[in-house]
Amino acid sequence: MNPEELSPEERAKKAKEVCFDLLAARPRTKDELRQALRRKGFDEDTRETILGKLDNAGLVDDAAFAEVWVRSRHNHQGLARHALVAELKRKGVDAEIAVQAAGEVDREAEEQKARELVRKRLRSLGNVDEQTAIRRLLGTLARKGYPQGLSYTVIRDELREFGAEPTTLPDYVPD
Repeated sequence: MNPEELSPEERAKKAKEVCFDLLAARPRTKDELRQALRRKGFDEDTRETILGKLDNAGLVDDAAFAEVWVRSRHNHQGLARHALVAELKRKGVDAEIAVQAAGEVDREAEEQKARELVRKRLRSLGNVDEQTAIRRLLGTLARKGYPQGLSYTVIRDELREFGAEPTTLPDYVPD
């Protein structure tokens, strides 16, 4: 189906169907819908008209999407604020909205999630030397977007709790 071959009314109806199908699967940003419509061959006027109507109807709300995304990705994937902002920006959410949504994750929640990730990773490390354990734990937290200072503090505390005395981990002041 080539949208250019349809009448303007049919084209708008088909574009709306595409958006509704995508929104039925999960919430989407305006930019995600725009890109999907572009890939399917809809012209800019049709895309922007449909997106405007969906926005006015409250079916597309980047701020609401960002809040839900942050909550879900922090709780289930353990992502830190920095990583959450980056993901939201990649999804087309305005930087200011992304930072505001990620700000809902406070320092304590971020530290608690980092501790959970380190504890879980410690159990799966097996019998590795201290240097390797520290390197792997730092890598785990870095990939999730945790600041270096927080990572060092959490790893040092959790290694002590685990029964090790980290001798090679420098004393960093938390970020």
